[in-house]
Amino acid sequence: MSPFSVTTVANSFFSPAIQHLSGEQITTMATLKGIAYRKKTKADMLEAESISITPERGVEGDYRGKPNDRQVTVMSVEAWQRACDEIHVELPWTTRRANLLVEGLEFGPHCVGDVIQIGDVQMRITRETDPCRRMEQAQKGLMKALVPEWRGGACCRVISGGEIAVGDPVVLLPD
Repeated sequence: MSPFSVTTVANSFFSPAIQHLSGEQITTMATLKGIAYRKKTKADMLEAESISITPERGVEGDYRGKPNDRQVTVMSVEAWQRACDEIHVELPWTTRRANLLVEGLEFGPHCVGDVIQIGDVQMRITRETDPCRRMEQAQKGLMKALVPEWRGGACCRVISGGEIAVGDPVVLLPD
């Protein structure tokens, strides 16, 4: 399987608007584009087409899965592309070492407390995923390029589990 190419791709689905408990209309236009995990610290990222996510283990097989505020990490295609553009290099999204890659949804401080829903899986956004030294080791300038606008992604805690697959619709439910 080749690394995910970080180019803009038209969404392959459109879900009708749903009503949030606050009465606000939410239109789903985001898609799960990648799933990855690592079996131990510093291990290579392994990609999957589908996987189980649980409140007890996070992403199945991922060493960081224990319940905490950084149980699952999620990054947007658009933010990753901006970071790569800034350093003038195309890199596989797994270089960032995030668990999930979504297209059509971006994160920021206003998202803390919101819930990402993918099928039956619900994950509460707890904080920004801070870029670490490993990003600089992977590519000069990458750590700095991931700092603005939460480009490194969001950390989440799993609320409810289930099976997810690449191509699934992704919804952000406001807190």
